[in-house]
Amino acid sequence: MELFDKTILLKIEEELNRQVNKEGKLYEASKHLLFAGGKRIRPYLSVLTYLLKKDDIDEVLTPAVSVELIHGYSLIHDDIMDNDSERRGKPTVHIVYGEPIAILAGDLLNTLAFNAISQMENLEKAHEILKIVSKASVKVCEGQATDMEFEEREVIPTIDEYFDMISKKTGALIVAPIEIGAVMADFTEEERKAICEYAKRIGMTFQIQDDVLDLIGDKKTIGKPVGSDIVEGKKTIMVLHALQTLPEPEKQRFLKILGNSNATDEEIKEAIEMLGPSINYAKDIMKTATIEAKDYLKIFDEEKRKRLENIAEFIIERVF
Repeated sequence: MELFDKTILLKIEEELNRQVNKEGKLYEASKHLLFAGGKRIRPYLSVLTYLLKKDDIDEVLTPAVSVELIHGYSLIHDDIMDNDSERRGKPTVHIVYGEPIAILAGDLLNTLAFNAISQMENLEKAHEILKIVSKASVKVCEGQATDMEFEEREVIPTIDEYFDMISKKTGALIVAPIEIGAVMADFTEEERKAICEYAKRIGMTFQIQDDVLDLIGDKKTIGKPVGSDIVEGKKTIMVLHALQTLPEPEKQRFLKILGNSNATDEEIKEAIEMLGPSINYAKDIMKTATIEAKDYLKIFDEEKRKRLENIAEFIIERVF
């Protein structure tokens, strides 16, 4: 069984194009990152969830892409806030079009997401999905703000605070599309609860794997400089674990490199080496969460749940 069904991905791409179909500089800026080779895992998860119980995927496409549009908006604004110059191997939107247009391009994608939901014929389901997407959007903003606060805070965040932050910043836009699929396929309350528990765990592993790849990934594959999170002072799970476990001299050396915008390539490499045991710690957490995620799928048909099980595995094995 192919992990990513090309027919489904093509339908998602066509629907995205339909939602962002105007010409002009603003729309060009909005499409710059949106069509720069993203994985489309969020709308794909909507469709796979829907397929657990129904098979007319055209019904779920419009609400499914709403979350991809919000994800696109969040990336544009995230790059501005982090002053990143590269994503997916391309210059970021604000580098190409300038900050004012980039901010508007992000705002446009966010608005088009809700416009997509307004096109739904079933008003009762549209209202339910509006609540799901609105709640997720609020959580993303809260999570991003907390992530930025962690960089400046003198008191080191706890592991629990980190998990709460990523459940909002990243997890919310993984749970939302899966909930959309559940709503569109008329899941029972028990089925919806189970699929959301699955979603929470793969949302967590998705962010942790992103953080791991920042340290040990390939620049060309991940589309940004390796170690950029260290330069930016990001309090990832590996950093928090290291600050709890490193011997004091190493900890102080690590803190001198963390968040230092003038850190040399050698210093970044040194910091990554110090994080070796913490990377293994993060990988163990992801393995446990993936097993739990797959367990929650067991109430669904064995054949139909296979792709969602494979997605859970793919998330922690991916190299991009």
